[in-house]
Amino acid sequence: MNVNSDYRICTRCVIDTTDADITFDEQGICNNCSAYMEKLPVRIIPEEKRDAELAKIIERIKQDGKGNEYDCIIGLSGGTDSTYLAYKIKEFGLRPIAIHVDNGWDSELAVKNIEKTLKKLDIPLYTHVIDWEEFRDIQLSFLHASVPDMEIPTDHAILSVLYQSAVKFKTKYILSGSNYNDEGILPESWAYGHIDWKYVKGIHQRFGKMPMKTFPHTSLSKLYYYLLFKRIKTIAILNYMHFEKAKARELLKEKLDWFDYGGKHNESVYTKFIQDYILPKKFNIDKRKSHFSGPILRGQMSRAEALEKLKYPDMDEKSLQDLCDYVLKKFELSEEEFQRIMQLPVKTSNDYPSNKKLVAKLRKLLNWARKKGVAYS
Repeated sequence: MNVNSDYRICTRCVIDTTDADITFDEQGICNNCSAYMEKLPVRIIPEEKRDAELAKIIERIKQDGKGNEYDCIIGLSGGTDSTYLAYKIKEFGLRPIAIHVDNGWDSELAVKNIEKTLKKLDIPLYTHVIDWEEFRDIQLSFLHASVPDMEIPTDHAILSVLYQSAVKFKTKYILSGSNYNDEGILPESWAYGHIDWKYVKGIHQRFGKMPMKTFPHTSLSKLYYYLLFKRIKTIAILNYMHFEKAKARELLKEKLDWFDYGGKHNESVYTKFIQDYILPKKFNIDKRKSHFSGPILRGQMSRAEALEKLKYPDMDEKSLQDLCDYVLKKFELSEEEFQRIMQLPVKTSNDYPSNKKLVAKLRKLLNWARKKGVAYS
């Protein structure tokens, strides 16, 4: 990273001015830290209340699921968080069905991890396979849009398939592997739009070459329908536990013969390509800063340890180039065209149609509901 005279880094976490919207207080603490700490008492259940709150949730799921084949659904990617979630909810005696969205980019390790997890835990699987040609066109449209949030189409598809599956399998509970501990700090300038269909559709309409006929999607009105009329609840169960990723990985290796990918979301070849190649090289964004900052604030990683890790990339240049070659071949994209994409002026979500104001209102409503105890963390 080229450090210029305007460069600053937070004195508490490791987010810096590569977040275009960052601000600092008198102590040099960034707005991301302040927002994280403000929401922490609501999003992470206090230790003295965790067991009781979790027991109530598990019992409610079991009661509401009586008479149904499954009492909850979980998304399963093969990564640390979703696999640990699967292990714990079986330990709790729930009857889940696992949902996997195959977007064409699963690594071989991810496939093996999913297979072993489901077999050892005796969890049934429903896989939604996205049409590759259609999805390829959507992903390429985001590359041409020159925005840093290139994974939003996958995130939106997963969200949509989970809600659709909850209706299909007649359950009111989606148990999420997301956790506020290491996902609570993510600058919006780095990633926006996973619930904003208008944003996804707008970029594709501008840059896409084929119609979206089968891509799973959810408008905000449909999302309100799922939440208010179908009463589907998404529960981040890991927020009700003492969750440390390093310890979770060791448990999964021991109990499930699980393989470690060596990085967050590396179960997806494309996500690894984005995080290790495109974001650092084109946008000067290292998402590890976000991944490390939550654990720093929670006392699970020292700031000095994080800064030391950030000195070195996760992949060497030869491995990065091999990864790039693989992605371009799968995309049927020439090196020349890819370099033109890499040289396009950097854009943000503000440059394209979106429902940002409505999404902001929805988030405020959900935060209010969490504070009042009428919505789950």
